[in-house]
Amino acid sequence: MTAVVALGANLGDRAATLEAALAELRRLPLVDEVAASTPIESVAVTLDGPDDTEPAYLNAVALVRTRLAPSVLLGMLHAIEARHGRERRERWGARTLDLDLIAYGDVVSEDERLLVPHPRAHERDFVLVPWLEIDPDAVLPGRGRVADLLTALRGGGR
Repeated sequence: MTAVVALGANLGDRAATLEAALAELRRLPLVDEVAASTPIESVAVTLDGPDDTEPAYLNAVALVRTRLAPSVLLGMLHAIEARHGRERRERWGARTLDLDLIAYGDVVSEDERLLVPHPRAHERDFVLVPWLEIDPDAVLPGRGRVADLLTALRGGGR
């Protein structure tokens, strides 16, 4: 199965943190391949919306070919975040590392412990742009083609 994982960091050495997280993803058991996009920079998004006074994020997307169950993979993503000093004090606060499970094949789960596909992925160009770079034919389950979602997000779908 192919999982889509979004990576982001806006504290510390962002590029080194993303590289280290990708290396850790590649070493996970039952992970056969990890393909990653080029990192892009984006403005921090807070509960009040985009905030250019906060440190900018470096974002990337990885396609992870794995035999891990989605809930197990999510637990491992949280463990990688914790090893990189991630603290969950404030929703959408600054962070050393954020790993989001965006999609896991065609799996749809509304369980609060495992929301896939990610409920806000279609609203985030910092997820859609790097995802398209590594998979131009990408589809977000329940939402459609990622290219179309990005066009709509940028106002071209109105």
